[in-house]
Amino acid sequence: MKNHIDIKITVPNQTRYLSLIGRIGENMVHELDSFPGDREALGQHINMVLTEALVNAIKHANSTDPNTEVQISINADDKELVIRVYDNGQGFDLDLVPGCNCPDPLEEQGRGIYIIRSLMDSVVYRKANGGNVLEMKKALG
Repeated sequence: MKNHIDIKITVPNQTRYLSLIGRIGENMVHELDSFPGDREALGQHINMVLTEALVNAIKHANSTDPNTEVQISINADDKELVIRVYDNGQGFDLDLVPGCNCPDPLEEQGRGIYIIRSLMDSVVYRKANGGNVLEMKKALG
């Protein structure tokens, strides 16, 4: 195994950290030596996915409470990239969020999940660690 990256980040529940976390994900992609595809495009996609997932956790799950935190884990090896964003909200049913036939792409409701689904291979939202986790996977090889 050439590549194995394991990043764990905890940030305050504030949107001012969005670009920092997005850039961390984007820069991490450039370290994937064995990725055969366009690293620049993948990096931009990971930046966008992380930003959208964090916005959802901050605004919806944690109710913009600045006293809570958001945990992010990013794991990559030669075959797969896995991003997990943990929140402490009440959760939601991912299946009820509009899919690819989103009626209005400019509509705020569900747009982040729509973007995440279109850029990642697998998206799951479930209970975990006394809260919830949005788990997003992308095949790398």
